[in-house]
Amino acid sequence: MQDFQKCGKYDILKDVQILTPTKKGETGTKNLNKNLQQALNPKSKFKNEREFGDFVLREGDKVMQIRNNYDIYWEGIDGKSYGSGVYNGDLGIVNKITPDYVEVIFDDDKLVKYESNIIEELELAYAITIHKSQGSEFPVGVMIITNGPPMLYTRNLLYTGVTRAKELLIILGKEMLLSRMIDNVDTKKRNTGLKYKIEKYVGIFNM
Repeated sequence: MQDFQKCGKYDILKDVQILTPTKKGETGTKNLNKNLQQALNPKSKFKNEREFGDFVLREGDKVMQIRNNYDIYWEGIDGKSYGSGVYNGDLGIVNKITPDYVEVIFDDDKLVKYESNIIEELELAYAITIHKSQGSEFPVGVMIITNGPPMLYTRNLLYTGVTRAKELLIILGKEMLLSRMIDNVDTKKRNTGLKYKIEKYVGIFNM
């Protein structure tokens, strides 16, 4: 595979992660991934690719596993380790595409072969939602903030995005929108019967 363009000391694909609040719209993941794929990993006669639904996977693409798969087999790229399980949010690079499978090398050096029936567990990940980034950290985070629904653009979401970057954070957007997110402390209130059940359970043992 080719060496990808560097940005200073950072590898654009492995070290830099673009984060956005939403999947839809001009700055949503779907549109961003399409354009970033074209810019960072364009179509080439030297790279195999396959069309899956409404997107194309190409050798060299950055991808994400979007659901837990406890059974899928993996081998270490060192050839000495093996096991099973790839999990929601794991990031990797498409290493090889054949008529029978798509081979991905994940950030933890797991090599996984995806047969056609489970390709739907992968999606392009040049840009991912802030929600999907929870639990992950990246050397560089590029967070895009554009106008959106107040119920989504909250201080909590902003905090999640900001804390994904370990070394450098870049925020693209209007200062007014950033201020609006900082001021928006509204969160969804969840009504459950958990408190009642706990009190009832404790009451049984206090009788």
